Amino acid sequence: MFDSGFGGLTVARAVMDLLPNEDLVYLGDTGRYPYGPRDLKEVRGFAEQITEHLVEVYDVKVVVVACNTAAAAALDVLVEQSPVPVLGVIEPGARALTQTTTSGRVGVIGTVGTIGSGAYQDAVGAASGDRDITLTCSACPGFVEFVERGETDSEQVHVLAERLLAPVCDADVDALLLGCTHYPFLARTISDVMGRNVVLVSSADETAFALKTLLEEHGLKSESKAAGKHSWVSTGDAAEFARLGRRLLGPELDIVDALEWP
Repeated sequence: MFDSGFGGLTVARAVMDLLPNEDLVYLGDTGRYPYGPRDLKEVRGFAEQITEHLVEVYDVKVVVVACNTAAAAALDVLVEQSPVPVLGVIEPGARALTQTTTSGRVGVIGTVGTIGSGAYQDAVGAASGDRDITLTCSACPGFVEFVERGETDSEQVHVLAERLLAPVCDADVDALLLGCTHYPFLARTISDVMGRNVVLVSSADETAFALKTLLEEHGLKSESKAAGKHSWVSTGDAAEFARLGRRLLGPELDIVDALEWP
């Protein structure tokens, strides 16, 4: 599993809770975060490099792209090229969003790269079926940086949220998909701005369920009764990753290995 930094820990937490007997390797590419403002071609290169590393070094049986920007940029390529199954977070989240709404007015917020890619627009359209769904998307530059600094409830992030969430507020949505795995850490602030009648949808749990199904369909689900082992890797400051990551995920995030790209 990989993400540009800490956001994918929401997916890791969901997977650990749902599939406690599976071994998990989490790579946070904090040396190159954030991905959101980067060119999608560059992000695609990062995703290909990380996927190859996880397969070759850790011999993983499935790769989860726990980063919306990377999934938007590279999922199709990774699925085609990787020798193991690859799962992203976009389709499970879109499916949950369309199942949650009652009014048919929904919103998605994400990084500039994710929203600009059109990936969620396509995924929500595909998940809507015959339903009449009206989608409003809004990019939220700056959210990731607040989470990466551990500032999830400051006055500054609240003011920023009021400005960035204005389009989805004005659209009167009743369900809002947090289209970046960092955003659940800002759920309280986002909910305060959107109002209590708007349901916030996180793709983390849905991705964990999709992973369970994928493992079962491919005959890859662990038969072990023992608790799975967890490995944590950071391409940036490993000590800082351990400090903040432990606060965000829990005590299971202990030793963090440092990885320096050649």
